[in-house]
Amino acid sequence: MRPGAAGEAEAARTASGLTAAKRPGWPRAGEFRTLSPMNRIPVRALILVALAAAFPALAYAQASGIPRTPSGRPDMNGLWQALGNAHWDIEPHAARPALAMQPGPVIPVPANEVLALGAVGSVPSGYGVVDGGVIPYLPEALALRDENRELWLERDPEIKCFLPGVPRATYMPFPFQIFQSDTKVFMAYEYAGAMREVYLEDPGPPQVDSWMGQSVGRWEGDTFVVVVNGFNGQAWLDRAGNHHSAGLTVTERYTMIGPDHIMYEAELDDPETYARPWKVRMPLYRNIDPNARLGQFQCVEFVEELMYGHLRKNPIRRR
Repeated sequence: MRPGAAGEAEAARTASGLTAAKRPGWPRAGEFRTLSPMNRIPVRALILVALAAAFPALAYAQASGIPRTPSGRPDMNGLWQALGNAHWDIEPHAARPALAMQPGPVIPVPANEVLALGAVGSVPSGYGVVDGGVIPYLPEALALRDENRELWLERDPEIKCFLPGVPRATYMPFPFQIFQSDTKVFMAYEYAGAMREVYLEDPGPPQVDSWMGQSVGRWEGDTFVVVVNGFNGQAWLDRAGNHHSAGLTVTERYTMIGPDHIMYEAELDDPETYARPWKVRMPLYRNIDPNARLGQFQCVEFVEELMYGHLRKNPIRRR
């Protein structure tokens, strides 16, 4: 080093305020492990926090403390249920007197068929579960959705206890149970006794169309991905008339984000109905009550009079 160089370098550091004496806690060379208490955050942790903020899915995928099977997969066995009001309407909506309405003297009022239900038949508000808030319907499909709303009592499959379809089964106001092993995954729903076997090996195209479709699953890291198709096109997505065609393909993603929470996401792709694919997303909650069991809601017998009462020799008079 030339004469005086050390002094010049020290003066430059002092002028720029970079000396350790001027910056308490500032690390000297080789002192990255001895930061001040407020700065003692591992570099690796900082990187993970930054990545999690930029990519939320990564945060889910890296969730720690989740139960695992002997093979290391997230253990989703148990009773699960979605909370909220998505079963009324998956789009954001305000509370209203009823689903079935008729013109009133000033404003619409509940239809005669539901008038006696009072507040029990009213619709609670909901913040929605659709990404972006609005379903991207094609014009003709949107007109059909509006028509469905007007004819809800006649058209909603839930009223007649038909199977709910996918993804509607997931956020019905009933629990469902996941049975999982390394070779089998099975889902049983309380509503109408609906069930799904999720094939872990693709059996090929669905042989018949059905309410619940055919489900084929695979693991992507810690996320269980299920592709569902082969629908009959008759199911709705909620009680608000939102619908799809038989050409729907649903891609579900189940990601455990804690021991008792699953982040559920479903992408719906149906070129006959929607202008583009779109998603719903919501958390699912495990029922941790030790006495919890999947109940039986075999509603077919509950709607026999509604559907077939007119065939009686002496029909029961409806009041």
